[in-house]
Amino acid sequence: MIQGKDIIIVGQQPWDVEIGSNCKNIALEFSKHNRVLYVNSPLDRVSLLKGSSDPKIIKRNNVIKQKEPGLIQLSSNMWNLFPDTIIESINWIQFHPIFKYFNRINNQRFANSILKAAKELGFKDYILFNDNDMFRSFHLKEMIKPKLSIYYSRDYMLAVDYWKRHGEKLEPALIADSDLCVANSTYLADYCKQYNPYSYYVGQGCELDLFMQFTATDMPEDLQNIPGFKLGYVGALIGLRLDINLLVELAKAKPAWSIVLVGPEDELFAQSELHRLSNVYFLGSKSPQLLPNYIGSFDICLNPQVVSQVTIGNYPRKIDEYLAMGKPVVATSTPFMEAVFSEHTYLANSVQEYVSLIEIALKENSPIKADQRKAFAATHTWENSVGEIYKAIEKHL
Repeated sequence: MIQGKDIIIVGQQPWDVEIGSNCKNIALEFSKHNRVLYVNSPLDRVSLLKGSSDPKIIKRNNVIKQKEPGLIQLSSNMWNLFPDTIIESINWIQFHPIFKYFNRINNQRFANSILKAAKELGFKDYILFNDNDMFRSFHLKEMIKPKLSIYYSRDYMLAVDYWKRHGEKLEPALIADSDLCVANSTYLADYCKQYNPYSYYVGQGCELDLFMQFTATDMPEDLQNIPGFKLGYVGALIGLRLDINLLVELAKAKPAWSIVLVGPEDELFAQSELHRLSNVYFLGSKSPQLLPNYIGSFDICLNPQVVSQVTIGNYPRKIDEYLAMGKPVVATSTPFMEAVFSEHTYLANSVQEYVSLIEIALKENSPIKADQRKAFAATHTWENSVGEIYKAIEKHL
């Protein structure tokens, strides 16, 4: 365990983001035994112009105008910084040397704001933890001079056009320049090792209490009239990440089975053939507190992800949520799923394998297997994941 250190965290997601965030969970775990400064991304020029009525933009602009304090104490060991500077929106610049010139200016503005807060808090010999922020934080190791710099890889960002344009040059250089890299999947750890030999797989924590403490209740009303075996998926329905064609073929192959999809859908899903199939049910978004009720009512839980650069390195948190409730899971096979989840899930490469594995999963399900799944999911805690980060840090301090 690392104790009594000062840690500065920068990354993609600000503290006031509504969705779940790996980085926020890691920060909270760090703060149990260390002082933590969690730095929000600085306000950029285009966001200010487009979102002038957004309360979050107003807050950041007020900090820049010195109408509000930018440094806020969240707990005895943690502070959140709203940078008192604005950066230029430069990703539209295609000529890389010009982008690099302005990116350095943005980095210096960002670094100056961080240094002021660190001085105010009396931070010394601090550790810099960078959550996938390859542009705004590219020069921070040089500019704020941490005792140790860590790059955290939790998504393959270069699969997205926004990051790919300049990230193909900057991210490998940033990984190589960092003292060490940690990743939440074996795929991303191997990716980082191409540029930095001090790259480690540290796993992933999940907030599973809601699922592990669930006790059976009545089936949700909108599930009660759905016939047959219920194959369920809970989460955002995004065509870039989920295999719509696989779901269509599965529904057609087994019309007596019901496929239940719980979550908001994007345009690809909204316009898909799935809406024309009588055994596919879209139930829409549900509050997080209700999700265990739906998962608990499924006979089989699904994760039919597309295998692509966008998804191949992802840690699928929903698998842990399914397993925490003891549910049998049939999912698309990926190298990471094979490496981490193969003993507790059924992994398929085709519609035919999905059909046969669903039948096997239904036949093999038992209270003993359910308890084994729950016990396995219970090992994926933020305490354990951050413990692995601490081990990596101890090797380098």
